[in-house]
Amino acid sequence: MDETLINVAVVTGGHAFNVPEFQHLFERMTGIKAYIQHLDDFASAAESQRDAYDVVLLYIMMMDDPTDDLPGFRGKPKRALERLTHTPQGLIIMHHGLLAYPNWPFWDELVGIDQRDLKSYEHDVSLNLKVENPNHPVMQDLSDWQMVDETYELTDPTAKVETLLSVKAEKSMHTVAWAHQVRQSRVFCLQLGHDEEAFQNAQFQQLLTQAIAWTCHKS
Repeated sequence: MDETLINVAVVTGGHAFNVPEFQHLFERMTGIKAYIQHLDDFASAAESQRDAYDVVLLYIMMMDDPTDDLPGFRGKPKRALERLTHTPQGLIIMHHGLLAYPNWPFWDELVGIDQRDLKSYEHDVSLNLKVENPNHPVMQDLSDWQMVDETYELTDPTAKVETLLSVKAEKSMHTVAWAHQVRQSRVFCLQLGHDEEAFQNAQFQQLLTQAIAWTCHKS
């Protein structure tokens, strides 16, 4: 890995996405090197290799509880995921990652929502996003903006998190970006990020770039 860059494990699986545009999203980020990989690859890697990433970005949507009782080539995902937050490594849970493992208390803790029951969702919604904390490093030089994305009607996160971005939309949670600390890790959660409408949005790119830097204490 390049020690002059922020090295990010971008972990996927359980939900389709636009691969070229997703790749381009990270290629446009200055100072960041993304290693896009399926959860099987991440879980199969040595612990030392997983720990070497500055940030782990989780873009997965597995719905069954994780297990280590899998063929050897698929690794031990439960063990690998439970390792998260036990190092200062930054964590980002993005878009459908909020919905992963709906019955796993560990994921509730990461996301900061006690009951993650998805009531509804809606594609291609024009969102008027409101910056709630302009002084937070993740929100640096960002002001309210509009973009098109998918929404989730979920319970808002607990009062223990710091709300960074909000929206008023019929089928959306009110808080759409938030930050908190889980054990040793800074964690950033984001409802946004469904497809190229988001990936190509300049403010979304800036938000995610700054979130990556903040979670690993580089901003």
